Amino acid sequence: MQALRLVSGSTEPLNERTDGNERNGDCRTTDTNARFLEVWWMQEGIGTPKGHLDSLINGRLTIYKRHGGVDLPADLGDGMAAYLTEGLLAEQPYQVSAKFRCGGTERMIDIYLTQVAKGRDAMKDLTDLMRIAQKRYSHIHACALNPR
Repeated sequence: MQALRLVSGSTEPLNERTDGNERNGDCRTTDTNARFLEVWWMQEGIGTPKGHLDSLINGRLTIYKRHGGVDLPADLGDGMAAYLTEGLLAEQPYQVSAKFRCGGTERMIDIYLTQVAKGRDAMKDLTDLMRIAQKRYSHIHACALNPR
């Protein structure tokens, strides 16, 4: 939560809720009406057909590119960070998504934020948050991150 506070500038108390398992799930803050932070994850395998993650990331990358998205570094897999200002996506305009390998299996993480503190580099911060999320996922689920 320390990185989230730094990036967002939030000083209010934050509680989190996590649902799911290694295959899919989400973690979010529960204190505000505006879904301050959401993190979603998914892995290819039982219940998720081969190629599904490719379809999901390609859809996200298409949207992110239309909004001037920034490619993530290669060590984070295939992904982008973007600031989205139109339609329903604008509810959590700061978004980053990546498809990566961990333990030889395709995985995907999406992170959605409602705000980034004034004066911060949002795209760099989203990239840093993705790096933290992937490392934490790798640690929790005992899988080694595989750079592409």
